Amino acid sequence: MQLLEVTCPGELPPGALQGAEPQLLRGLVAHWPLAQEAADPAAVAARLRAHWRGATVGVWRAPPQAGGRFFYTDDFRGFNFSREIHPFPAVLDELLALQSAAAPPALYMGSTTLDTCLPGLCAELPLALDVPEPLASLWLGNRACVATHQDWPDNLACVLAGRRRFTLFPPDCVADLYIGPLDLTPAGQPVSLVDARAPDLQRFPRFAAAQARAQVVELAPGDALYIPSLWWHQVEALEPFNLLLNHWWRRGPAWADSPMQALWLALATMRDLPAAERQAWRALFDHYVFDAPEPTHIPAHARGPLAPLDEAGMRRIRALLLNRLNR
Repeated sequence: MQLLEVTCPGELPPGALQGAEPQLLRGLVAHWPLAQEAADPAAVAARLRAHWRGATVGVWRAPPQAGGRFFYTDDFRGFNFSREIHPFPAVLDELLALQSAAAPPALYMGSTTLDTCLPGLCAELPLALDVPEPLASLWLGNRACVATHQDWPDNLACVLAGRRRFTLFPPDCVADLYIGPLDLTPAGQPVSLVDARAPDLQRFPRFAAAQARAQVVELAPGDALYIPSLWWHQVEALEPFNLLLNHWWRRGPAWADSPMQALWLALATMRDLPAAERQAWRALFDHYVFDAPEPTHIPAHARGPLAPLDEAGMRRIRALLLNRLNR
């Protein structure tokens, strides 16, 4: 599939972060000093280090034989990487030292909140985002591959050093991606068991259908990629030193719970019912959730959870659920 691509140095096109399809934004942040210094990892590291105020960061470390892929162990009882905590400059120092190593371990600092790790750096990253309460995070490492997963928030990923390859799949590819456990995950989100770099189609034959719909794009420093909510994506960092900054935001209100809660409850209460009952519940969900006509036959004051939800209504529903689940 062809990815929508526009060249937009320094400024987002109108509506670029509102669509339901991914969009490649070439040169969007090429004016940022970090992107301009991308060819010199030592200079990038020095700029980052200047904003450090003592925070430690979480790092994943995988052995060379993992091929940069952070994943499960063969028996699915754990993961092929360790989790470590280090001062941020120590991570920079190790990455710089490993650049010329023939077979280095894979190092990956993911989803590190910018204001916590490097307060002050945001002033060097000007970008007008017409989105609600964006959260800026840093991603740093060497050659690494994060398995195909999806995130609930919308995402604007900006490459500042190195190159990154994104392989994107529409949300409805889920049946062809061979998603792993829901409760044992590398970083909180379920991941595909297929390595999109070299898929084993004998073991995962349905992945061929997902592969036919994939959108693959490579970003250079200064490029950005808009990933709408729940689009599946595998991310590969392609250089010995890679830096990415992303912004996450949610289109719904901050007080809303994650829909994943509903999925967990549905697994517990509906999945194993007889087929006819599951079909009946499908009709109820279509009526009350996915199609949801306005219940004009009920007086407005009596609609309860059928009325548009606000924070107070969310609290009432949460209290009702907790009461029923604790019986």
